[in-house]
Amino acid sequence: MVTYPEALFERVVLPGTLSSNIIHIKSGDTLNVELLLLKLSDYGFERTDFVYEPGQFAIRGGILDIYSFGNEKPYRVELFGNEVDSIRIVDPETQLSERKLLQVSIIPNVDTQFASEERISLLDFLPENTVVWLQDYDLCKERLTDCEEDMLAFLRLQEGLKVQGARDKVLEEQDDKLVKKNTGENDFITVKEFEEKLFQKHTVGFGHSDSFPVPFSSFTIHFSTKEQPSFNRQFDLLIKDLKNWEAKKFQVYIFAENPKQLERLQSIFDDLKADIVFNPVNVSIHEGFIDEDQKIVCYTDHQVFQRYHKYKVKQAYNKNKALTLRTLRELQPGDFVTHIDHGVGIFSGLQKLEVNGRLQEAVRLIYKDTDILYVNINSLHKIAKYTGKDGSVPKVNKLGSDVWNKLKEKTKTKVKEIAFDLIKLYAKRKAQQGFQHTPDNYMQTELEASFIYEDTPDQSKASADVKKDMESPAPMDRLVCGDVGFGKTEIAIRAAFKTCVDGKQAAVLVPTTILAFQHFQTFSERLKDFPVTVDYINRFKSTKEKKETLKKLEEGKIDIIIGTHGLLGKEVKFKDLGLLVVDEEQKFGVGHKEKIKTLRTAVDCLTLTATPIPRTLQFSLMGARDLSIINTPPPNRQPIQTEVQVYNEDFIREAIYYETERGGQVFFIYNRIAGLAEMAAIIQALCPDLSIGYAHGQMEGHELEKHILDFIDRKYDVLVCTNIVESGVDIPNVNTIIVNNAHQFGLSDLHQLRGRVGRSNKKAFCYLLAPPMSTLPNDSRKRLQTLEQHSELGSGFQIAMRDLDIRGAGNMLGGEQSGFMAEIGFEMYQKILDEAIRELKRTEFKELFKEEIAKQDDFVQDCTIDTDLEILIPDDFVESITERLSLYQRLDNCETEDDLLVMRQELEDRFGALPQQVEDLFITVRCRKLAVDLGFEKMSLKDNTLRCFFINRPDSPYFESGTFQKVIQFLQTETNKGKLKQTGKLFLLIANNMNSMEEMHRFLLSMHNYCFSTSAIPA
Repeated sequence: MVTYPEALFERVVLPGTLSSNIIHIKSGDTLNVELLLLKLSDYGFERTDFVYEPGQFAIRGGILDIYSFGNEKPYRVELFGNEVDSIRIVDPETQLSERKLLQVSIIPNVDTQFASEERISLLDFLPENTVVWLQDYDLCKERLTDCEEDMLAFLRLQEGLKVQGARDKVLEEQDDKLVKKNTGENDFITVKEFEEKLFQKHTVGFGHSDSFPVPFSSFTIHFSTKEQPSFNRQFDLLIKDLKNWEAKKFQVYIFAENPKQLERLQSIFDDLKADIVFNPVNVSIHEGFIDEDQKIVCYTDHQVFQRYHKYKVKQAYNKNKALTLRTLRELQPGDFVTHIDHGVGIFSGLQKLEVNGRLQEAVRLIYKDTDILYVNINSLHKIAKYTGKDGSVPKVNKLGSDVWNKLKEKTKTKVKEIAFDLIKLYAKRKAQQGFQHTPDNYMQTELEASFIYEDTPDQSKASADVKKDMESPAPMDRLVCGDVGFGKTEIAIRAAFKTCVDGKQAAVLVPTTILAFQHFQTFSERLKDFPVTVDYINRFKSTKEKKETLKKLEEGKIDIIIGTHGLLGKEVKFKDLGLLVVDEEQKFGVGHKEKIKTLRTAVDCLTLTATPIPRTLQFSLMGARDLSIINTPPPNRQPIQTEVQVYNEDFIREAIYYETERGGQVFFIYNRIAGLAEMAAIIQALCPDLSIGYAHGQMEGHELEKHILDFIDRKYDVLVCTNIVESGVDIPNVNTIIVNNAHQFGLSDLHQLRGRVGRSNKKAFCYLLAPPMSTLPNDSRKRLQTLEQHSELGSGFQIAMRDLDIRGAGNMLGGEQSGFMAEIGFEMYQKILDEAIRELKRTEFKELFKEEIAKQDDFVQDCTIDTDLEILIPDDFVESITERLSLYQRLDNCETEDDLLVMRQELEDRFGALPQQVEDLFITVRCRKLAVDLGFEKMSLKDNTLRCFFINRPDSPYFESGTFQKVIQFLQTETNKGKLKQTGKLFLLIANNMNSMEEMHRFLLSMHNYCFSTSAIPA
């Protein structure tokens, strides 16, 4: 157990009191559930739908979840009647079980439960034979003395307040919301008591030896150890040092958490022909050391490479993280939805229907003239939440009219035109011969190993993808999406270095002057130990300096050039450009993009962006661009605490002082150049002892550069500026940002601004100052609430989705805007986009995609199933309606048997054994997948008869296909249950005596096995 003086100062409950109130539950026990639930309520536990923080419990059927106050994760108790069948640990984020336990102890809330009980010192609470390790005795004593003085001052103040009864009453009214606790001297220990208790224990002191009092100094042990020396990333010094220890017959151990890092070290030693033998240890230790007694040398990779060492932080969960990501897209009654066959309607909840005396559940949609459409839960994939412009009401369609189909066709035609150009561009790139980079050499390995952070899994994957693209003969066009501060720049540095190693040049295109300068610093710092020249052009440089830079660029004396859109000018000429990196692509206008397009047909191109929609969609859905997504945050990053506040000078002063007192700096965003200097003066008046600087985009280049550099060098505590710092500026020491008039910013701007803080392992704060919420327009209010809700790491994608809800989506496919999105909704647009691209690939671009088409021998996109059996999730199995709808949607979207198995295990785990109706639901999904392969567009199982309807286009190539021939052979030779019937020009398969979903599944499965088991299908 590890503690600190301030915690020791408080007394704790008696061991007996605690142990008599702990609830013990063992596998095989018989529980009185009613009594247990009452007891939990008495102990301060709260009943919820799902448990996501300590002090909650939930009961669903035979499943009881409890989040104890004394544990990191909640427990799931599965009951069989009143008997405890099993106990498991649950991950609060996924709500799934992790592993089984035989027994658990539920600890009540010590703070609220036993306030009046007798309390003792922690040193008395510990068993007799506890050994106490104490660091720096004098310091502990000093801290406790401070605590004692503070407590006595507080008690004196309390006494004084009691005399002024009236004032006391006012204070009580103000503090109404807080839980009151009477604090007295007996709740804490004294310094004297601490010393006495300590002398009674076995104590080991470490730290400064002269700080221990006489009773402790019975004997002293000296360790002959030294700290790991610093090599400043210079491998010749490291090699010399290790050779030295080898000569003295010392054992050398190198510790690294990541085994890849040990391999990198070995390959660097091999490349430098250093014959060094070391023992690799795949474990992370905080610091390296040399022990002369044991003759061992233990070095850590993070000190050799001067990387941050990440601490393992206990993961705290919050409800937002566990549930909002799912509920973000969930439907609420009154929401607009789009049905792919019927158009826009209004969602009005789930409804139980009786079909032939059996209960079913359907989604109820209301259309124009209050027409009602019931959507079978097996067809949920046909409806999508309408995501257009928030606040603008879409036109609700009329059932049975052809307006919707016309609109769909019109949209598809339009989408095809745009997609056609994009695929053509893609085909052109594929056909072109780019430069094929050589595989990594030791310099590349050394650069990657010297990255001061640990690569996250997504970062490694994106990095590998980029290098693989560069090593292939076709020009690269890859988009890397990663949230603010997730390490996209590092990927760009590695790619730029790779192209330089092969003797080519790299250009990095950025949207703002400051970002160009910041990137120049980052690139220079990362590449300073390598033979690469980095330069930049932006308006910080005079015309003369620019000319010189461009001349060097043309002569090939500059390897990496970083600049704003000036890089796209006619006067910029490269000697041999190998790679173009576009950072924050969404910040460039259409004209610039067209210019970039022409630049990049033959050059490898890497695009980085944080808020991916809508452009990501455009290219990656088209299959016209490769995509890597970085979802994992760097280790030890903490979510940024985001709060919306009304402008208040006292609050601003407190926030600034809180940050500067812990050694940090503050951004204050004020987005009007006119009042910027006045704002800086107001803040200077609030914080007279701090230095305040200001900056905006219209300053003279050199002046702006100086202000920013001074801020980076910590000459200012607060920088008052416009949103010029929005894109990519990276100053790890700034961990508080205050945005004035936040309601006037767009959502992705606010997300970007918030991303300027929290870039180290310190807790960061983002305060959005806005008028009271009630006075704001709808859009602004929703934007600020979204940002407050999604403060967890990697929420850029969620924010982008929400942004689309709020702003609406124009045409994301080029310069001109399109109103289709507003009429049909974003998700439906996506579906139509998919269909359009699929059709284009199969017609106009058959040659280009022939491999892809060969793999997809499918004629039917989807199959609807209609049945009179009871197929639903019963209310007593899952109570919450939104949760039921969410499960229906997820089940409907399961693509493979593996997906179904995972979901089945999850349901059993969270809700208990599956009732027959839910089993049938799973079978329905399996049948639908089989039907699509076999070429059925619709199936109906009613009155024990199965009817399968083939494609309703008589001219479809399906009827000439091998699959159709096989279905006919199967009916003729393999079964006596089914027969083929022709109605007009269409075919229908009828099978009798189908009494259950299982029988239907067996029949379809045997037909599927017959049709697809032999590889040679006759044409």
